Amino acid sequence: MRYERRLVRGTPLWLGRTPDGRVARIDRRFEDVVRGTNTWDPSYQADPDLETARLLAPVVPSKVVCIGLNYRRHAEEMNKPVPSEPLMFLKPSTSVIAGGEPIVLPADSDEVHHEGELAVVIGRTARDVPEDRADDYILGYTLMNDVTARDIQRREQRYTRAKGFDTFAPLGPAIVAGLDPNALHIETRVNGVVRQTSGVDDLIFPIPKLVAFVSRVMTLLPGDVISTGTPSGVGPIRAGDQVEVSIAEIGTLSNPVLAPPGA
Repeated sequence: MRYERRLVRGTPLWLGRTPDGRVARIDRRFEDVVRGTNTWDPSYQADPDLETARLLAPVVPSKVVCIGLNYRRHAEEMNKPVPSEPLMFLKPSTSVIAGGEPIVLPADSDEVHHEGELAVVIGRTARDVPEDRADDYILGYTLMNDVTARDIQRREQRYTRAKGFDTFAPLGPAIVAGLDPNALHIETRVNGVVRQTSGVDDLIFPIPKLVAFVSRVMTLLPGDVISTGTPSGVGPIRAGDQVEVSIAEIGTLSNPVLAPPGA
């Protein structure tokens, strides 16, 4: 199933789509998506607003957990050693935006980079999850751009400011259940030019290990996101750019880049 979240006449709704694109479910609450409760309302069946309504971020996470240096070649390009265990940091929920919304460059930074990533959406409360049961806690997969103020990141030992600006976590366009992440290929483009391209099977720490590792530290709630790391090829984005992160089975997360307010 593929889940989109759209703003239909002022109300956020999750649309469940079959592989051929038909709307099979309408869910008004994320809890209904997770539980598989079919809340289809026949009155929506012929509603053209479902297809034209604005696409929202597919989930509203309580937290976004990011994994750093999880592709070997990215660690090399950052001149950092390959980690012996997952490197974890958080982005605030206020950094999340949908595809189509602008990434707003902060006045505090002169060097902002894109980082296209596969993101895991948690479907049920997870604490101390064994690796071999991780799939039981995953609702599906989406895309994220872990936008980073690289100059700030270099100056500071902690990533909170460099990673946490408003608009620095574009998420979407949909959640897709039932995928094999090891079969996926991710690509990031800026103004149509490929910057990053990699198979997800190149992760240093695979997704079951990440779910187990993070859930030993903090309780993951339904709707929380684990962003799994970025391949090599990160680079600057500037006002006027269009950034696209794509996985064929999920779609394309596309965002324009705007100058700082008042610039």
